[in-house]
Amino acid sequence: MTSDYWNHNVHYHPLVLNAVPDGCRSALDVGCGEGLLVRKLTQRAQSVTGVDTSGAMIRLARERSAGLGGVTFSEADFLDAASGGPGTYDFISAVAVVHHVEFEQAVSSMVRLLAPGGRLVIIGLANNRTPQDWIIGAAGVPAARFRARRHGGKTDPDGMPLRMPDMAWGEVRREAKRLLPGCRFRRHLLWRYSLVWDKPADGA
Repeated sequence: MTSDYWNHNVHYHPLVLNAVPDGCRSALDVGCGEGLLVRKLTQRAQSVTGVDTSGAMIRLARERSAGLGGVTFSEADFLDAASGGPGTYDFISAVAVVHHVEFEQAVSSMVRLLAPGGRLVIIGLANNRTPQDWIIGAAGVPAARFRARRHGGKTDPDGMPLRMPDMAWGEVRREAKRLLPGCRFRRHLLWRYSLVWDKPADGA
C-alpha cells in the first residue's frame, strides 16, 4: 500500500513496519490520526486497532479505511483503560505522540497494554538543547527539503493536533533507558528518534 502523502512522520513508517514481529496477531497504533499507518499495519498483523483522542481524526480514519477488514478505530485515550486491558496487543506503535503527554505516563501505559513478548516502537520528537543537538538538527534540513520536493511537498491531514516537545534528546534517551531496560534508542536525521523495546516473555 502506498502513501497518499508524505511528512516527517510518514517517512519513518517503514521502520515501524519492519519492526512488527512475525505472526503478530493484534497491533495498536496510538494517536492514529487519519489511519494511514493502521492501514499499512494490516499487511503485518491479523487485526489492528487505531486510537486517537480527536473525534475528527477518527471519523476521517473510518472514512478512508472503509471496507478494510481487521481494522478498528476508537476515539479514546491510550492513557486509560478505554484502549484495552493489560497485555492486549502483540505490537504497539506510537508515532509523534508521546510528547503530547508526560513521558513516563505514556510509556507506562503502553507497557501495560503490551502482551508479554510483544514489541513497542516509538517514533518521537525532542528539543535541541546542546550545540551538538543544533548541529545534528541543521544537518537534516537539506535531506528534508529533498524528500519534500520528491514527494510533492509536506502535507498533514487537516485538523491534526500539533505540539512542540518539552524534553531534550538526552533526556528522552536517559528516561527511555530507565523505563525500558534493554531498549534500542536511535536519533534520526529528520528530527525524530526511534525507540524499540521487547517486553520480556515473563511480563516483567
